[in-house]
Amino acid sequence: MPSAGPSMSAADGLLALAEEAERRRDFTTATSCLESALSPPHAASLLPLAEARARMRLAGLLLARSKGLANAKAHLERALLVLNPLPSAPPRLKLLAHSLLANVYGLLGAVPSQKHALRRGLSLLASASASGLLPSGPALLWTSNFQAQLASALVVDGDAASALTTLSAGAAAAADLDSPQLDLFFAATALHVHLLCWEDNAAVEDAVARVSQLWDALTAEQKEHWVGLFFYTELLQTFYLLRVCDYKAASKHVERLDTAVKSEMERGRHIKELGTELSAVEGTLAQTMLKERERVALAHKQGQLRAQLQALCGYDTLKDVLDYGDKLLLAPPPMHGEWLPRTAVFVLVDLMVVMVSRPKGIFKECGKRIHSGLQLIHEELSKLGIVDGVTEGDLEHSTIWTAGLYLMLLLQFLENNVAVELTRSEFVEAQEALAQMKNWFTRFPTILQGCESTIEMLRGQYAHSVGCFDEAAFHFLEASKLTENKSMQSMCQVYAAVSYICKGDAESSSEALELIGPAYRTMDSFVGVREKTCIIFVYGLLLMRQHNPQDARVRLASGLRIAHQQLGNIQLVSQYLTILGTLALQLHDTGQAREILKSSLTLAKTLYDIPTQIWILSVFTELYRELEEKENEMENSEYGSKKEIDLQRRLAEARSRAYHQELVEKVRIKVEPLHDLFQKHNDMSGLPANDDLDIPESVGLSTPQPSSVRRLVDSSSVRRSTRRRVS
Repeated sequence: MPSAGPSMSAADGLLALAEEAERRRDFTTATSCLESALSPPHAASLLPLAEARARMRLAGLLLARSKGLANAKAHLERALLVLNPLPSAPPRLKLLAHSLLANVYGLLGAVPSQKHALRRGLSLLASASASGLLPSGPALLWTSNFQAQLASALVVDGDAASALTTLSAGAAAAADLDSPQLDLFFAATALHVHLLCWEDNAAVEDAVARVSQLWDALTAEQKEHWVGLFFYTELLQTFYLLRVCDYKAASKHVERLDTAVKSEMERGRHIKELGTELSAVEGTLAQTMLKERERVALAHKQGQLRAQLQALCGYDTLKDVLDYGDKLLLAPPPMHGEWLPRTAVFVLVDLMVVMVSRPKGIFKECGKRIHSGLQLIHEELSKLGIVDGVTEGDLEHSTIWTAGLYLMLLLQFLENNVAVELTRSEFVEAQEALAQMKNWFTRFPTILQGCESTIEMLRGQYAHSVGCFDEAAFHFLEASKLTENKSMQSMCQVYAAVSYICKGDAESSSEALELIGPAYRTMDSFVGVREKTCIIFVYGLLLMRQHNPQDARVRLASGLRIAHQQLGNIQLVSQYLTILGTLALQLHDTGQAREILKSSLTLAKTLYDIPTQIWILSVFTELYRELEEKENEMENSEYGSKKEIDLQRRLAEARSRAYHQELVEKVRIKVEPLHDLFQKHNDMSGLPANDDLDIPESVGLSTPQPSSVRRLVDSSSVRRSTRRRVS
């Protein structure tokens, strides 16, 4: 035996042990074996190709377990140095190394290096294809992979136009492959980019139609198996419909999503049970003292379990099946694209249920979904080590993206919680949820930087609800300064105008007009109708205050039609009806006033909206007085007094709490300087962020800033799996 033999045997043995450990899904042991094989004295005995494979396998394990990004990067860079001069190295191995390294650069926020690695990969791919070293089918798959990854990097860089061009190249490769799954993947990703960087309404509508057309063309079996694509396409279409305020159509998509989540969770439980049973069988098979009859029986059982798992999931390889709990796959190998972690998708569906239920006043369902969503989020944050006392300075690079995702979702649930409780006049509960938002922001101010404007806006809404109108206007205007989102700015100006009107003096009314005038003149430029209806509402209120009831009535009637037919927001409808009822009374149309106010009061009661109920009851009292209906007047006045006492009790309780003063005081939230953190995370360009959690963009589709893309879940989230098999 040659002198190198024992050393080589030891290295080969470690690699074999690593492979066996991977099969058992004992990733800790697999990682240790590979690290040992790549360390002295064993590393010197490895052949270059074996060393490159081992480094890529180790990098894949480190990435899959979200540990050691820097080590993964070093191993992949070393693997490429070894592979590049090797003419015998399979092209697929070199391509995989480039793809994995680009993924690592993306996770580290090194976007220029990421794009460079991907372009080198495309160049290598072109060379391998031209020389015939790579067949047409695999070449087209790798083209799709690199173009999808490059598009993600371009979106992070804020270059939406180039991203869409790149996705078109990927889609062309998918078309040549005749792959319906990839066709839909690229169409959906293009829609995602359009939603992120909404510039052309027609282009967005075409992208939505294209996704619907491709999904409808799939067979029932394909739809059942491609679960990840179902969630991705349905959620993207829901985001679009919420953005254009078509809540009726959005509700249908949300119902489908909700049904699919329940089915998928049940299927997930079944798969987990089968996976556990398979692991036990394989563990027993690994024992050396088994009798032949037992071994044959166990091997047969192993085959049955593997077949059941693959049939249940519809995936091509058992490895994909066993990764089922971690992701919802979107595309075939070598891509294995995923959008969000499986749990995050389920949480997002809960959020969508809240967003379509809240305008309708279905608060019981909202409360249930907010509770379940927050519970899932806290479980995931706990797995990432984010518990009491942990701040963003304690986070590792490997957890930043996922932590940021769940923290953004957390704030969106809390935001909806605040909105529901304020509507229900539960001021203490709203106060506590808002205080939680403030606390999370102070602990993770860089990750949640896009949320500050929303928190300021909610502070304004809380202050307004408890009668602190001057403080409310301050916070609304501060929120407007903190965002570059035009829609958000306009909404904050609308809210500030309402607070000024409620102050009641002439100077405040003048300030309200200065705010609402420009918004009224530009309201037709908004994509959705929510901004428009709110602007019309406040403008009509101002006209009424200026003793111009006829003009106010005409404008408010037009706003009511939009609010009723398109928004379905019954709180806004109730308030529109209340003003229109008041105007009808001023114009001595008592019959119409009575009918309008009855409808308004019914809606306000449905919402538990006590301030609006008191407002309506006060107008009813005037109506009965004008009609000389003394008995109704006294009964109504007495009922209104009881409501007023209830409201004052709630207000007094809120004002007595410790959080009240810090929420309403006219100062912005103070956070510690985090210059070191910015340096540490390299501007954290891969993080989810959002300028606006209240309007439909709160699902994460806000416009990118010039320097980086601010988003909850953007195209860079179409991450490639890092747990690919290296062969």
